[in-house]
Amino acid sequence: MGNDLLKGKKGIIFGALDERSIAWKVAEQCHAQGAEIILTNAPVALRMGKINELGEKIGAEIIPADVTLNEDLENLVSTAKAKFGGLDFVLHSVGMSPNVRKGRAYTDLNYDFYHKTLDISAMSLHRLLQTCYQMDALNEYASVVALTYIAAQRTYSGYGDMAEAKSMLESIARSFGHHYGIKKNVRVNTISQSPTVTTAGSGVDGFDDFISNADKLSPLGNASAEECANYCVAMFSDLTKKVTMQNLFHDGGYSSMGAVD
Repeated sequence: MGNDLLKGKKGIIFGALDERSIAWKVAEQCHAQGAEIILTNAPVALRMGKINELGEKIGAEIIPADVTLNEDLENLVSTAKAKFGGLDFVLHSVGMSPNVRKGRAYTDLNYDFYHKTLDISAMSLHRLLQTCYQMDALNEYASVVALTYIAAQRTYSGYGDMAEAKSMLESIARSFGHHYGIKKNVRVNTISQSPTVTTAGSGVDGFDDFISNADKLSPLGNASAEECANYCVAMFSDLTKKVTMQNLFHDGGYSSMGAVD
């Protein structure tokens, strides 16, 4: 049962594919906490995933949007603004590397693929924020959260060019958080989540090892997708109105660990 932490709030959630998606869990929890939501994903993901099931479950409109296309984001944001009047929260849970999917070694990257990785996984956050900024779509003290991973700051050989994408994503959150905070008190943060079993994550070489090693090293164990959803709710709520431009580790303490006995 929800506590109505998001009662009356309205937002967009990017990236729900199926029930294993963190974005799916966030959407469910936001709905349980009283929020109204628009769901979005790339057209190909809408065809491949189960987002229609989620939309029916939580009563959410689904609007396809390719995050690499300005016109798609402009249509999404303008439709959301017309429907809701303004937005109180946005979740960016988008990431894809053609190099990783095709098993390209980091020392043998295809640079056209590399550009796509950065465009989809990082520049899309800037494109989204700029669209909202120019259309004045976010309400005062709105909260934008983008999901990231510790490979943005540490080396995980199997993570490939997604590491640079996540580094760029975190930088964009800080930079745009400054501008949007000054303009309208909008908060922009990233959450660095434990390695989590998702359909997208399963494409990373050695990801099972990432998960098991992190779980062993973390004093509290890995944070689950459901626990990440709860954290996102807290970040979308009025309880965190002065938290912005931060990379927030949600990983059971893993990011602070060194050697262990």
